[in-house]
Amino acid sequence: MDAWILSARKMGLIIGAIIIAFAAYYIGSFFWKGAVATSTAPVNGEPRLIQLVTGEFKAETADGKEIEAYRWDPGTIFVDKDEPVKLSIYGVNGKEHPFYIEGTDIKGVVEQGKETVLDLQFKEEGIYRMICTTHSEIASDGPMIAYIVVD
Repeated sequence: MDAWILSARKMGLIIGAIIIAFAAYYIGSFFWKGAVATSTAPVNGEPRLIQLVTGEFKAETADGKEIEAYRWDPGTIFVDKDEPVKLSIYGVNGKEHPFYIEGTDIKGVVEQGKETVLDLQFKEEGIYRMICTTHSEIASDGPMIAYIVVD
């Protein structure tokens, strides 16, 4: 008789866990509508809009030293060869980020609280690095590099 009661309790716990899992899934699917797009499809012949922001990671090491690193987010974007795109970069973290796109003559500055917009169209396939000159390596809280993959 005791074995049957123990089994009934186990069965009740299992059924309760399943009900909680289904409830969590239902509630989560009601509120979460999927990933937020950082790119839009072209509209009426306009270039595709790709949005980036400046971000910062901060942490403290075991010995109490504060470390940080800046980044472009998202860190990798994909465009087609000859595709006209509008790259919108919004400055969130850091006062300013002067940058250049390797292999091109494109350069600019992203300032905190401001949007910098670039019209881009790559004629050659490859990977182009967008490099912040202030944070180009670990010693200067970097590397703050985004990759533009052109297919």
